[in-house]
Amino acid sequence: MASKGAMIKLVVEAGKAAPAPPVGPALGSKGVKAIDFCKEFNARTAHYETGIPIPCAIKVKPDRSFSFEIKSPVTSWLIMKAAGIKQGAAKTLKEEPAGTISLKHVWEIAKIKATDDRHKGVPMKSIVGSVISTATAVGVKVIP
Repeated sequence: MASKGAMIKLVVEAGKAAPAPPVGPALGSKGVKAIDFCKEFNARTAHYETGIPIPCAIKVKPDRSFSFEIKSPVTSWLIMKAAGIKQGAAKTLKEEPAGTISLKHVWEIAKIKATDDRHKGVPMKSIVGSVISTATAVGVKVIP
């Protein structure tokens, strides 16, 4: 039971929230009914393609009520989707790139990420740099 408020961060696939792990145990340990969260989450992510990993921050109040914020899809997932690959390279700097994306892809991903509250006021140049860094980390080469 939560005697104080709590913050839970989860990555849940759009349209696939269920009271099974990881959602159920994370919310149940704070005294929240996972099924209530799952119904609301699935309704709010209905406009996304099913299976997209969506980060969310859940604020649990002492009375066991909750609110949550849905963020934009995970950057690495967006990059791999743009590159047309299922997974990144195992050793990013030592093997061939797992795929390639153009700067246009990077710009479009940065525009999606700019909609998050944590990126409000951050220059697009910084967000683009972050997307390029993430692409390198997953083994995707960015070409001009």
